[in-house]
Amino acid sequence: MERPFPTVAVVGLGTMGAGIAVAVAHSGRRVIGIEANPDSAARALARIEQSTAEAVRRERLTEPERTALLALISVGDRLEAAAAADLVIEEVPEQLELKREIFAELDRICPPGTVLATGTTALSVTRIAAATARPERVLGLHFFNPVHTMKLVEVVRTVLTTPQVAEQAADFARELGKEPVAAGDRPGFVVNGLLFAYLNQAAAMFESKYATREDIDAAMRLGCGLPMGPLALLDLIGVDTARTVLEAMYEQSRDRLHAPAPILGQLVAAGLLGRKTGRGFYTYEAPGSSKVVADSGAAAAARVAGREVRTVGVCGSGTMAIGIAEVFAKAGYQVVLTARSQEKADRAKGRLARSLDRSVEKGRLTADQREAALDLVTPSGRYAELADADLVVEAVAEDLAVKRELFAALDKICKPGAVLATTTSSLPVISCATATSRPQDVVGMHFFNPAPAMKLVEVVSTVLTSPDVTSTVLAICGTVKKHAVECGDRAGFIVNALLFPYLNDAVRMLQEHYATVDDIDTAMKLGCGYPMGPFELLDVVGLDVSLTIEQVLHQEFREPGLAAAPLLEHLVAAGCLGRKTGRGFRDHARR
Repeated sequence: MERPFPTVAVVGLGTMGAGIAVAVAHSGRRVIGIEANPDSAARALARIEQSTAEAVRRERLTEPERTALLALISVGDRLEAAAAADLVIEEVPEQLELKREIFAELDRICPPGTVLATGTTALSVTRIAAATARPERVLGLHFFNPVHTMKLVEVVRTVLTTPQVAEQAADFARELGKEPVAAGDRPGFVVNGLLFAYLNQAAAMFESKYATREDIDAAMRLGCGLPMGPLALLDLIGVDTARTVLEAMYEQSRDRLHAPAPILGQLVAAGLLGRKTGRGFYTYEAPGSSKVVADSGAAAAARVAGREVRTVGVCGSGTMAIGIAEVFAKAGYQVVLTARSQEKADRAKGRLARSLDRSVEKGRLTADQREAALDLVTPSGRYAELADADLVVEAVAEDLAVKRELFAALDKICKPGAVLATTTSSLPVISCATATSRPQDVVGMHFFNPAPAMKLVEVVSTVLTSPDVTSTVLAICGTVKKHAVECGDRAGFIVNALLFPYLNDAVRMLQEHYATVDDIDTAMKLGCGYPMGPFELLDVVGLDVSLTIEQVLHQEFREPGLAAAPLLEHLVAAGCLGRKTGRGFRDHARR
């Protein structure tokens, strides 16, 4: 079968266009590069020559391969040259009218069989196609930057794009060594549609002074395994670019979660566009630098002294309680591990011992360290054993009535000045605190699962939490080698408040038959470097747990866009809860 599109024109040879031209030539196709004027064409050719020379230096190309590749690329400033192409890829600035003008001209210049593709990241492909008399041969080809390393290409079809053209485009992407995913024409397609709403919420979270930029970014990196925090990523993308994409998404969706956070507009107006200008959410050593420097005049906030902690109580016998007990014991703390019966407590210590054994097998602990940690843990079926604990961490069922009952009991048992912490991931910490007569001593200490491996702890202060209690928990997190981030007591804290709306958006995308489970997961892993796609993650977390968190977020913020997707509700009602039941968004029983 003949290779699709033996000659390709690329209109606009900026960073993306030049990268696409090189990738296409690398596949052995002829490339016609087109720029706006002779000076721009000369600069574009120099850019291509420089990037290919760098590829030789990094041993991605040999010198003979570079010579052959450059021989396939011609660069000029006449749009009429596109008449010789089988496929034209447009990569001009993200302005709808500019793109429509170019497509109208290409429609006049190119033979009827030529396929026209736009590289838009967020604009309506349908509106661009409407400027031509061949909308059935127009589609989006959204490459990701840098083109030479990013494997993903979103193949965006409109309601008029023929299936044959979309399949040809997908085959073309595969021949470039890319992995195409099929997407329909909606705001942001797959990746940006999910990514930019999340980035926008992170910007709004920072703007509200709910948490610092460093804590927001650290929370998402350490809590979700993301390669970069959202605010650092906004600086990398460009605050102006992000705002433009969000404006385009909002214009089409009218979803308030797509309306750019005001701080994005303020930064753009001030010329603080991120790395490229040397300052955005962070300040950089120089324009274009990735090295963050301290802001002028920035000073660390003074913190009050904390309380002394020698003995730690842990309430619960589940995975989280056992993991937290292990964390404290390995750090040298005396730990009282309490459960509803001595039998449950003994079993919990047995599981803790097996966890320590695995650490020894993997070389993370010595046998002596394992014995020392285990000797520090005392299992007990009586909460009364917590009377002398300096810090008590509750890790029982995620049920507010159960937690309030436990906190009321701890209030009577624990000595004055003991810090009482809840590990809740979605319930209000203040509701636990008000079950006691000492709400000033109650704080949130949200560990992530598995607690021994995950570095993040969200330290959640209520309006009544004493500053020295917050200081105590922040200090102890450092002692047990965890990274603490500080935030206030509102639904989702940092991580879940940003993560679960993104997961919910992915479910909606699937529910609307916009893209498949596999394509959405592939797009987010390849396009954003995420360790797991949203549906993989939902099946691991549990659809019932995810639904509960979505409902809590919606109830607190009353934002229509945060309402749980009906598909998620239906799967939970059907008992399809993910890996734990063998079926969720995927059938795990057959794997």
